[in-house]
Amino acid sequence: MLKFSPEAIRAITLVGHGGAGKTTLTEALLAKAGAIASPGSVEKGTTVCDFDPLEKQYQHSLNASVVHLHHRDTRVHLVDTPGLPDFIGRAIGALPAVETAAIVVNAQNGIEMITSRMMQWAAKRNLCRTIVVNKIDAENVDLPGLLAKIQATFGKECLPINLPADGGKRVVDCFFNPSGASDFSSVEEAHRALVDQVVEVDEALMEKYLEQGEVSPEQLHAPFEQALRDGHLIPVCFVSARNGAGVAELLDVFVSLMPNPTEGNPPQLLKGEGDKAQPIKAQPDPKKHVLAHVFKVVIDPFVGKVGVFRVHQGTITKDTQLLIGDGRKPFKVGHAYLLQGKEFVETEALVPGDIGAVAKVDEIHFDAVLHDSHDEDHIHLVPLEFPTPMHSLAVEPKRRGDEQKISETMHKLAAEDPTFRVEHNATVNETIISGLGDLHMRYILDRMANQYHVEVSTKPPRIPYRETITARAEGHHRHKKQTGGAGQFGEVFLKVEPLKRGSGFEFVDEVKGGTIPTQFIPAVEKGVRQVLEAGPLGGFPLHDVRVIVYDGKHHDVDSKEVAFIAAGKRAFMDAISKARPIILEPIVNIEITAPEANMGDIAGDISSKRGQLSGTDTLAPGTLLIKGQVPLSELNNYQARLKSVTAGQGSYTIEFARYDPVPPNVQKDLVAQHAKTAHAEEQ
Repeated sequence: MLKFSPEAIRAITLVGHGGAGKTTLTEALLAKAGAIASPGSVEKGTTVCDFDPLEKQYQHSLNASVVHLHHRDTRVHLVDTPGLPDFIGRAIGALPAVETAAIVVNAQNGIEMITSRMMQWAAKRNLCRTIVVNKIDAENVDLPGLLAKIQATFGKECLPINLPADGGKRVVDCFFNPSGASDFSSVEEAHRALVDQVVEVDEALMEKYLEQGEVSPEQLHAPFEQALRDGHLIPVCFVSARNGAGVAELLDVFVSLMPNPTEGNPPQLLKGEGDKAQPIKAQPDPKKHVLAHVFKVVIDPFVGKVGVFRVHQGTITKDTQLLIGDGRKPFKVGHAYLLQGKEFVETEALVPGDIGAVAKVDEIHFDAVLHDSHDEDHIHLVPLEFPTPMHSLAVEPKRRGDEQKISETMHKLAAEDPTFRVEHNATVNETIISGLGDLHMRYILDRMANQYHVEVSTKPPRIPYRETITARAEGHHRHKKQTGGAGQFGEVFLKVEPLKRGSGFEFVDEVKGGTIPTQFIPAVEKGVRQVLEAGPLGGFPLHDVRVIVYDGKHHDVDSKEVAFIAAGKRAFMDAISKARPIILEPIVNIEITAPEANMGDIAGDISSKRGQLSGTDTLAPGTLLIKGQVPLSELNNYQARLKSVTAGQGSYTIEFARYDPVPPNVQKDLVAQHAKTAHAEEQ
């Protein structure tokens, strides 16, 4: 295995909307560099990156996949990422592993939703960016119009570094050797625009350029890297992964112009916890102590838990002792691997810039920092911002006895996927799984069935309604039971009053003179709390109520704990029935990202769902962030509705805001439904 210095390593992630051709482009790059004999096919399921059986079935990338190649004495790591919105979390997770994000654009479809989002996310992580326009040989493409749209959307700093020629059969260089004719624009003008943009970051070079009228590519290298780091230049490359046009040139751009670990912006690392955390700078020096970041976890049924990481500092070899985060128990690296899709390629050493993997380390987890220094405080990455999982399902086992196995399986899948969430809703006693969309959920369920051999039934999760009261009232009940021998007796007088929303429950003992002996007060409270679990209207938990027990009666012989439990429960129910009870529903804050042209449809749709809009912000030209509030119960299957309205370009996030009373017609329906269910259970 060849050894490389950090200066001879490049790490690049291919991101962009689904269907842009990232996986096919990766195959073309691997084949051009001689890493594989010939390019595989997504349609035939023969690509290096889409090796998962479900990826072959769906014919889309569903996971971030790592490969490497060698070109001109340089090792290039490529991370091929999913472009479907439901799997975008796996693409975001790969951003800290690279210096450069190559945003791949489908020349036929132009700028799509994920194109814009990945440009924004990559900029937030201070990555150098390049735009790769793929499928330049396709029919009915308007490449001049697309370049103009790219510059209008992302800025004039998006400049072509090559241009298509001969109808997309080849490309001509606009940087190193600007000569020849292109299908549109002027190669000379493109070259001049690049030089003008680059020299702006170097005053001395700018003066020289103004004096001489030209500077060499060698003189431009350092300011070119600076312009990339500053976001002052975003090169645009044209390729066709299918016919090979521009693929060799793209390899040259990656090796000659994209930054190595010593030239790119450093990873956003912090040392310490909370407000006291301080930024630290990893130094891409192989001789320093190890700092590496885990950006992907795979739980393989044969290999075990695999951590895929980027080395930022130091050298990892076989037998290196590493610590995970703030843990104090080291593990020994049994084998250091490079990755080629699903293949593990053993290597002698992983140095700064390398992307590698270790297997069979149970403690390793997503976003962990690996290091070899016991003296270090907790080092971690600035947290990534992932889309909030919005598409939820309630799950239960199809076979009795599978509960534990299903729980273990779901938590393994959650360990791999930062946008898959598992939680138990105690209020409605349901296990809820959440992801980014219907396809995401289908993939999770397919993996549970095919890989782990467990099956679940699914249904929409229950809305966590609540009940409360709106007035003060009094309640009374005498529990008297005589069945021969010792009887049961307990009498309770109590008052109820509403509390401020969100206060919960208060129980107050104001009994005087021992009318209810002290030892029976907990029994009264126990009876009251039984009603809190399922209110009288819809069977939902009762909240924001104060109960004051102020009087009662007891019998020296017949009074028992069970009697006061029953009396407390019935007295509380009596009081609630007089206290104007209502059902409350959760209201959520909603933020919708969508094309500006769809604003009217979205506003009307939210209004029809009893929601209110509170404002809008412009995220990018033509894209709005729409803010408002809406009842959670109205958002069932909203993602599908939003996709329909926005042609797949809309997304949304929600967070809990407050509880509000439901409208009278909704309350009537919920009460009737509860009565029907209770009647059926009695039969």
